Amino acid sequence: MELLHPVFFDLYCLLCQHLNLDAMNDVSTLGEFEQVVLLSVLRLGDEAYAVAIGEEILRCTGRGVSRGSIYITLDRLETKGYLKSRLADPTPERGGRAKRFYTLRPRAVDALKECRRQLVALWRGLDSVLA
Repeated sequence: MELLHPVFFDLYCLLCQHLNLDAMNDVSTLGEFEQVVLLSVLRLGDEAYAVAIGEEILRCTGRGVSRGSIYITLDRLETKGYLKSRLADPTPERGGRAKRFYTLRPRAVDALKECRRQLVALWRGLDSVLA
Protein backbone atom coordinates (compact mmCIF):
# COMPACT_ATOMS: atom_id res chain seq x y z
CA MET A 1 0.00 0.00 0.00
CA GLU A 2 1.40 3.37 -1.03
CA LEU A 3 1.37 6.11 1.61
CA LEU A 4 0.07 9.54 0.68
CA HIS A 5 2.69 12.21 0.30
CA PRO A 6 2.92 14.56 3.34
CA VAL A 7 2.31 17.58 1.10
CA PHE A 8 -1.23 16.27 0.50
CA PHE A 9 -1.99 16.49 4.21
CA ASP A 10 -0.48 19.97 4.49
CA LEU A 11 -2.57 21.21 1.56
CA TYR A 12 -5.67 19.49 2.90
CA CYS A 13 -5.16 21.05 6.33
CA LEU A 14 -4.66 24.49 4.78
CA LEU A 15 -7.82 24.03 2.74
CA CYS A 16 -9.76 22.96 5.84
CA GLN A 17 -8.46 25.98 7.73
CA HIS A 18 -9.40 28.34 4.90
CA LEU A 19 -12.87 26.89 4.52
CA ASN A 20 -13.17 26.63 8.31
CA LEU A 21 -15.74 23.86 7.97
CA ASP A 22 -16.06 23.19 11.69
CA ALA A 23 -16.55 26.87 12.50
CA MET A 24 -19.48 27.17 10.08
CA ASN A 25 -21.69 25.52 12.70
CA ASP A 26 -20.12 27.21 15.74
CA VAL A 27 -21.12 30.83 16.30
CA SER A 28 -18.58 31.41 19.07
CA THR A 29 -15.38 31.21 17.01
CA LEU A 30 -14.58 34.86 16.39
CA GLY A 31 -11.14 36.33 16.79
CA GLU A 32 -10.66 39.71 18.45
CA PHE A 33 -10.16 41.61 15.17
CA GLU A 34 -13.14 39.81 13.62
CA GLN A 35 -15.25 41.08 16.52
CA VAL A 36 -13.95 44.61 15.99
CA VAL A 37 -14.80 44.48 12.28
CA LEU A 38 -18.29 43.03 12.88
CA LEU A 39 -19.04 45.63 15.54
CA SER A 40 -17.92 48.38 13.17
CA VAL A 41 -20.18 47.02 10.43
CA LEU A 42 -23.06 46.94 12.91
CA ARG A 43 -22.38 50.53 14.01
CA LEU A 44 -22.18 51.82 10.42
CA GLY A 45 -25.40 50.17 9.24
CA ASP A 46 -26.04 50.81 5.53
CA GLU A 47 -22.76 52.75 5.16
CA ALA A 48 -20.43 49.84 6.02
CA TYR A 49 -17.70 49.53 3.38
CA ALA A 50 -13.99 48.91 3.90
CA VAL A 51 -12.78 52.53 4.17
CA ALA A 52 -15.60 53.54 6.52
CA ILE A 53 -15.00 50.42 8.62
CA GLY A 54 -11.34 51.38 9.04
CA GLU A 55 -12.31 54.92 10.02
CA GLU A 56 -14.85 53.60 12.54
CA ILE A 57 -12.27 51.28 14.09
CA LEU A 58 -9.84 54.20 14.43
CA ARG A 59 -12.54 56.49 15.87
CA CYS A 60 -13.74 53.97 18.46
CA THR A 61 -10.50 52.23 19.45
CA GLY A 62 -7.71 54.63 18.50
CA ARG A 63 -6.17 51.79 16.47
CA GLY A 64 -5.22 52.46 12.88
CA VAL A 65 -5.50 49.33 10.74
CA SER A 66 -4.41 48.66 7.19
CA ARG A 67 -7.05 48.49 4.50
CA GLY A 68 -5.62 45.12 3.46
CA SER A 69 -6.27 43.59 6.88
CA ILE A 70 -9.84 44.88 6.72
CA TYR A 71 -10.41 43.39 3.24
CA ILE A 72 -8.96 40.03 4.28
CA THR A 73 -11.10 39.94 7.41
CA LEU A 74 -14.26 40.97 5.55
CA ASP A 75 -13.64 38.21 3.02
CA ARG A 76 -13.08 35.63 5.76
CA LEU A 77 -16.21 36.72 7.65
CA GLU A 78 -18.26 36.51 4.47
CA THR A 79 -16.85 33.03 3.78
CA LYS A 80 -17.76 31.97 7.33
CA GLY A 81 -21.31 33.17 6.74
CA TYR A 82 -21.25 36.12 9.14
CA LEU A 83 -21.54 38.84 6.48
CA LYS A 84 -23.22 39.41 3.18
CA SER A 85 -22.12 42.04 0.69
CA ARG A 86 -23.51 43.97 -2.22
CA LEU A 87 -21.94 46.18 -4.87
CA ALA A 88 -23.25 49.73 -5.21
CA ASP A 89 -23.40 51.52 -8.53
CA PRO A 90 -20.03 52.73 -9.86
CA THR A 91 -19.33 56.43 -9.29
CA PRO A 92 -17.17 58.91 -11.23
CA GLU A 93 -15.50 60.00 -7.97
CA ARG A 94 -14.11 56.47 -7.61
CA GLY A 95 -12.94 56.27 -11.20
CA GLY A 96 -15.97 54.21 -12.21
CA ARG A 97 -15.44 51.61 -9.47
CA ALA A 98 -18.22 50.41 -7.21
CA LYS A 99 -18.13 50.27 -3.41
CA ARG A 100 -18.83 46.93 -1.72
CA PHE A 101 -21.16 47.35 1.25
CA TYR A 102 -21.48 44.80 4.05
CA THR A 103 -24.29 43.80 6.39
CA LEU A 104 -24.38 41.34 9.26
CA ARG A 105 -26.20 38.05 8.97
CA PRO A 106 -28.17 36.88 12.03
CA ARG A 107 -25.45 34.36 12.95
CA ALA A 108 -23.00 37.28 13.31
CA VAL A 109 -25.23 38.91 15.91
CA ASP A 110 -25.49 35.58 17.75
CA ALA A 111 -21.71 35.18 17.65
CA LEU A 112 -21.13 38.70 18.96
CA LYS A 113 -23.58 38.11 21.81
CA GLU A 114 -21.79 34.89 22.72
CA CYS A 115 -18.36 36.56 22.60
CA ARG A 116 -19.64 39.36 24.82
CA ARG A 117 -21.09 36.82 27.28
CA GLN A 118 -17.75 35.01 27.45
CA LEU A 119 -15.76 38.21 28.01
CA VAL A 120 -18.13 39.49 30.69
CA ALA A 121 -17.78 36.14 32.49
CA LEU A 122 -13.98 36.44 32.36
CA TRP A 123 -14.01 40.03 33.61
CA ARG A 124 -16.43 39.28 36.44
CA GLY A 125 -14.72 39.55 39.83
CA LEU A 126 -11.55 41.21 38.53
CA ASP A 127 -12.46 44.81 39.24
CA SER A 128 -10.31 44.96 42.39
CA VAL A 129 -7.31 43.51 40.57
CA LEU A 130 -7.56 45.70 37.47
CA ALA A 131 -8.88 48.97 38.96
